[in-house]
Amino acid sequence: MAESNPAAGTQAGTAPLPSLISYTHWMYALHSASALMGVFTAATIVGQFVFGIPSIIAVVMNYLKRDEARGTWLESHFSWQLRTFWLALAAFLLIGLFSAPLVLLLGLGFVTWIIGAFIVGIWIIYRVARGWLRLNAGRPV
Repeated sequence: MAESNPAAGTQAGTAPLPSLISYTHWMYALHSASALMGVFTAATIVGQFVFGIPSIIAVVMNYLKRDEARGTWLESHFSWQLRTFWLALAAFLLIGLFSAPLVLLLGLGFVTWIIGAFIVGIWIIYRVARGWLRLNAGRPV
């Protein structure tokens, strides 16, 4: 009785290796570590998530084992994590491009940077938490 997940295009009933499930937990832990460093240090969440060593290691790990996850319900988690990382990087660049010229207007760019980074940071926390909770439940994202 395979439950399909049309958003991920995978079969939820395909059982991955237990070691791959553990591996996916480690990737979420690394992404969480980057986000927490952004919360508890002078860095922003988005800056630490995109440029922090733990997240970069998680992205490399993701690409190394992505083929092993294909066809299992873990495939959606691998895609979810990669989309989160690359969309966070794109948002970081867009916020910077939008805010940089506004710095000349009475420092308005600093305000737009802070607001944009805060919103993207909350989004990152949501994505990592939602994905990890679904992984703990043994379900695709």
